[in-house]
Formats: sequence, C-alpha cells, structure tokens
Amino acid sequence: MVYDYKAVSAEGRMVFGRIDAINIVDLEMRLKRMDLDLVTGKAIDQQKLFGKRKIPRPDLINFCFHLDQLTRAGVPILEGLADLRDSIENPRFREVIAGLIEGIEGGQTLSLAMADHPTVFNPVFVNLIRAGEATGQLPDVLSSLTESLKWEDELASHTKKLLMYPAFVGTVVISATFFLMIYMVPQLKMFVKNMGQTLPPQTQLLFFVSDLLVAYWWAFLLLPILSVIGLITTLRSNPLARLRFDAVKLRLPVLGPILNKIILSRFANTFAMLYAAGIPILESIRTTQDIVGNRVVRKALRRVEQSIREGQNVANAFHDAGLFPPLVVRMLRVGENTGGLDKALLNVSYFYNRDVKESVEKAQTLIEPILTVFMGMLLGWIMLSVLGPIYDVIGKIKT
Repeated sequence: MVYDYKAVSAEGRMVFGRIDAINIVDLEMRLKRMDLDLVTGKAIDQQKLFGKRKIPRPDLINFCFHLDQLTRAGVPILEGLADLRDSIENPRFREVIAGLIEGIEGGQTLSLAMADHPTVFNPVFVNLIRAGEATGQLPDVLSSLTESLKWEDELASHTKKLLMYPAFVGTVVISATFFLMIYMVPQLKMFVKNMGQTLPPQTQLLFFVSDLLVAYWWAFLLLPILSVIGLITTLRSNPLARLRFDAVKLRLPVLGPILNKIILSRFANTFAMLYAAGIPILESIRTTQDIVGNRVVRKALRRVEQSIREGQNVANAFHDAGLFPPLVVRMLRVGENTGGLDKALLNVSYFYNRDVKESVEKAQTLIEPILTVFMGMLLGWIMLSVLGPIYDVIGKIKT
C-alpha cells in the first residue's frame, strides 16, 4: 500500500512525501529508519499514481557521481546511500533511495534493490551495477554511468534546441494567421466587395478560407488535438502501426538522419559500457534493444542477436541486418579482430555524438530561413489578395 505522509525531521523541519508500507505501523518504522517522526499518514488509491513524474536526469547524475566518490573513499554502500538520502531534495527520489536501503538491509544486493524500481533504474543501469558488483569494479561502473548520463543529458539538450525554434516560429505564424483570417480579413471583405469589381482567384480563395475559419474555428482547433490523440492511441494499441511510424521517422527529410545518428550513438555508447563491464555480447545486445527507442532498430538488433547465436561473427551479423552504416560495421570488425570491441564502439559513439552536434547546427541554419520565407509568403499572399483589388480600383480612377 502507498501512503502520503507528514513527518518531522531531527532538525524539526516538516517533511512531506509518499512511500510504500504494509500498514501505518510499518510506515512509522520505515520513517524511523529515515530519521523521521511520523505526524500523519494516509493511504492513497494506487490508481492515482498513474502517470507520476520520472526522476530528473540531473538527480540521477548527482546520485551516480556522489555514490562513485563515496565508494572510492571506502564508505560502505549503506552509509553512502543514507548520506545521499538525507541530502537529496527530490522527495520521490529520496523515497526510492530509502527503498534501496531497506532492500539491502533485507539481504538484497544493490543491483537487486535497484531492479525493484524499474521506472528509475532501467535494465542497462541494473545490469551494469550487477556487473560492477560481480567484478569488484563498482566505482568504475558508477563513473561510466555518470559520464553516460551526462552525455544523454547533452544529447537531449541538442534535440530540444533543434525543435524549440521551429515550434516557437510555427506557433507565432499560426496565431498571426488565425488573427488575420478571423478578425482582419472579414472587415476588409465587405470593403473590397463593395467596390463592385470581379475579385481575382487568390482573393476569392482567401475569403473562402476566412469564412471557413470564422464558421468552424472550433473544428480547426480541435482537429490537431484529436489527430494527436488518435495517433497516440493507434500507436499504443497497434504494434504494426508503431513499427511503420518509427520507420517513417527515420526517413524524414531533415530530422530523420539526425534521429538515426542519435539512436546509433546511444546504442554504441551503451553497448560499449556493457561489454567493457564484462557482460557477454549476446546479453549486451539484448539489453541495448530496450534503450534504442525505435522498433525498427530494435528489430534489427534482434536479427543481429539471432545471427550471433547461430555462430556468425559480430561484424557480419551487423552487416547482414542491413540497417547499420559501413562505419559501424567497419569499427566492429576492427574491434573484434584486435580484441578492443568496447574501444571501437566508444569511437563510433564519439563520432556520431560530434556528428549530431554539427547536424543540429546545420539543421538550425537551414530551418530558420525556410520558416522565415514561409511566413513571408503566407503574409504576402494575404496582403496581396486584399490589397490587389484596391490598387486595381485606384488605378482605374486615375485613368
């Protein structure tokens, strides 16, 4: 059962949060282990937990970094986790770390305790921690995870940077067009029609579109929302539709190549970490299938896994999958021949990471003038359609 609680810390500060407990007595005992005194506790409906927020990536980066430093300094895991629990401000993450402490006190390893929180620690995270525990290289694994999470955060920043400008300009253009069509054009329409001349085709089209927007503005607002809801529902309920949608994303004119490079970079970086931590190739490939975020690539990785299982070498298996570019296959072949597969994959990840940054910058320089030209053409069409007949009448009056 999940409880919302209000408690008092040792310093007298009020603390609010949410935690799993069997009953109110168990809740009080769990909070005691967190150096908190229960004030009130209320059981909540499990259905209300649907859609709760994920732990922000910066919090995970700080968690890995500080746990890495503590373990290198020889601090026991339980003491390190207790220190982190007390220093983290995010209440939900604090509860997750408290759950890790309870799991370890109950006889679990750190990786098993993390596996009980799949929404926070994904399979890659858990497998790497398990490998670090087995080989005695937990600090090195935590350091690799810190760098990987920083890299993912930077990659997400580049992706947002690419999308924010088109989204902002698109919103401005649509808003301005709606204002002109619904408010300005109808006022000019009566004036232009009263001039008693034949309207040119572009003006007739403009007035037709304006009449549609004035009469059915609610439909134009609801249509995009309903389309998005319908698309999301279809993708969630139909695996074939999701597969085709992922294939279409990879073939988009400007964003498709960038998305493909991001996926390959994420795959190479994760595969290299797993393999360097001592996880077998087949298990590493199977784990990466869950993090690529594209069903087309996931399907190709399954074919790679099957080919290697049947006795084919790594480079040829990736080549036969037909989705991975020659650079990836060549680096895999070199790494396989030299025994440095993890280093070869890190080189691939570094290359694509740099390429993604350059591609985002190029796409931005390409998108900005395209959007500017589009906005100018749209506003120019509206102004020409309205002012054209007026100039014609003025010209006839002068003659």
